[in-house]
Amino acid sequence: DCGLGKTLMQLEWAHHVAEHTHRPVLILCPLAVTGQTIKEGAKFGIEVARYAGAPTSGIWITNYEQLDGMDVSVFAGIVLDESSILKNFTGVYRNMITDAFATTPYKLACTATPSPNDLNEIGNHSEFLNILDAQDMRSRWFVRDEGMNNYRLKGHAKRDFYQWISSWATMVS
Repeated sequence: DCGLGKTLMQLEWAHHVAEHTHRPVLILCPLAVTGQTIKEGAKFGIEVARYAGAPTSGIWITNYEQLDGMDVSVFAGIVLDESSILKNFTGVYRNMITDAFATTPYKLACTATPSPNDLNEIGNHSEFLNILDAQDMRSRWFVRDEGMNNYRLKGHAKRDFYQWISSWATMVS
């Protein structure tokens, strides 16, 4: 939902990861959100700087469009602000983000506009977070109906599927 303090939560999380690891944390966000997040951090005493290359500590922020060609190996943590960017199963950014941060030890994906019944969005978040590959998720709990990308939850798997989601995802309202 909107207005619940998502930005402050992700800033506090990033602050703790940077402090714990003594390594930098990156926040990726939509283009117009960078300045807003920096201001929000300043309000609460959390310093956030625009990514300018070669960080050694602290919290850094840039927009999704700047990810291509960036050396992300220096970051101990990644925050995806508006992580619904992962929704598109074959999307360029979904693939780039998932591949780039495959070995990043700390990951947080945040969105105010999730599609809780969107199978691709759930699977892609799971894959980004190194929980379970999206295709493995579909084959474990779903059957394919006629048509491309048309899956239905197996009747006997409903409880197990939602218990699995609740083991790694949180919804706040």
